[in-house]
Amino acid sequence: MKKFVSVLLVLALALSVFSFASAETVEEIIAQAQEMTLEELFQKAVEESNGKRFDAVGNSSRGKSVLPLFVAELQKIDPNYVLDGADDGWQQPKENKIFDQLTKDIEGSNHTFAMTLIQDGNQIQSKMLDTGLLLNFVPKEWREAEGVAKENNETPLALQTLNKVFMFNNTGSKTFKNMWDFVREGEHPLFMGVNSELVGKNFLYMMTNEKYATWAKEAYEVWDGKSEVYDELIEDIKADCEDLGLTGENANYGLAWVYLWCEAYKEETDDGPICTTLVTKSAVDQAGLLVYSKLRSVEETDESSVNNITVAAYQDDYVGIGGYAYKHYLMLTKTSTLPWTSCALIAYMTTTEAGFHAWGKDMGGYAPVPACMTDHSKDGYVDGVDTYPAKNDRGYDWWLNEGKLVVEDPAYCAQVSGMMGPYIDGIVNAK
Repeated sequence: MKKFVSVLLVLALALSVFSFASAETVEEIIAQAQEMTLEELFQKAVEESNGKRFDAVGNSSRGKSVLPLFVAELQKIDPNYVLDGADDGWQQPKENKIFDQLTKDIEGSNHTFAMTLIQDGNQIQSKMLDTGLLLNFVPKEWREAEGVAKENNETPLALQTLNKVFMFNNTGSKTFKNMWDFVREGEHPLFMGVNSELVGKNFLYMMTNEKYATWAKEAYEVWDGKSEVYDELIEDIKADCEDLGLTGENANYGLAWVYLWCEAYKEETDDGPICTTLVTKSAVDQAGLLVYSKLRSVEETDESSVNNITVAAYQDDYVGIGGYAYKHYLMLTKTSTLPWTSCALIAYMTTTEAGFHAWGKDMGGYAPVPACMTDHSKDGYVDGVDTYPAKNDRGYDWWLNEGKLVVEDPAYCAQVSGMMGPYIDGIVNAK
């Protein structure tokens, strides 16, 4: 029995050492890969993965369309290169199960996934980065690209920033010229529920960050709807800020807006139906917060038109936040089955126009590297005529600055979610 136990202990130790060594190997490969050019990474990928199986899981199904392009690049080095999984290796999770999928795969005895494209900064920080299950890789050519937007995009590495923006139906007489107009008494803007798409909940967490809470204060001070009722709420909610551990000087303004928003919004299952509703003539005076790119797929009819809506932030006299931004991040699993190939694919997706095209072909999705971007500033033009102005995307820099998007910060979301999550749920469930 003692001999048997000793054998088990030796085997357990060997497995532990092997697992640690595997994780270290992936980390070492990343460290080397970060100093290599794209062409050098392509060569490494050919050497590593020719004839082997590649699997990845991503919140965006568009990753599947990139793989054949990536393979074509590698075939320029080796015409006989084949990647098993180029057709079916990209999986899209259902019902936000991606974190469970990745955790089980990484912590299990058999590993499938090489890399991931993932969203929801809060869970990424707490479940993937803090635990070391996912590893960050930043391509050399990304770091050295001209005009690259590094802030909030480098750790973890963002493939793209997407915006959800305030829009309203303009066929009636009502106007929305201030962010507080969307939460004034009687308003019920359309919005995906805070627990059906968690990036929306992250947006509300971020509203208590001092930067965005200050924007809320500045907008409130010039709001024509301000009154003693709202003044009292903003003052009284300071106690909630203290309970929630929110120490920013203006946190009460951000939290007051969150409180009113959660009380006001009408929950919808997806942004598609929200867009379909808002662009109709019958949605008089209705408003919503939804993905900007949904406007690209509006079918123009007598009843529905992009011209029936106004993008709130595009009004010259609009005050306050124009919406929020969330991101798709690219990372390797710490047990990556093909780390060199993953690094090469990530570099291809984030530093070349062709690699990013699956996402860049549409308005409302912005790459940190300007050279990857397609110009959508005239998407509303038809035969040279500015026919649908709302579709003319003003671009990443405009939206972050003039458009005042609230940008997801994984670390901040993870810091406040423990208290803020139940607080928000309590407001929504009490409606």
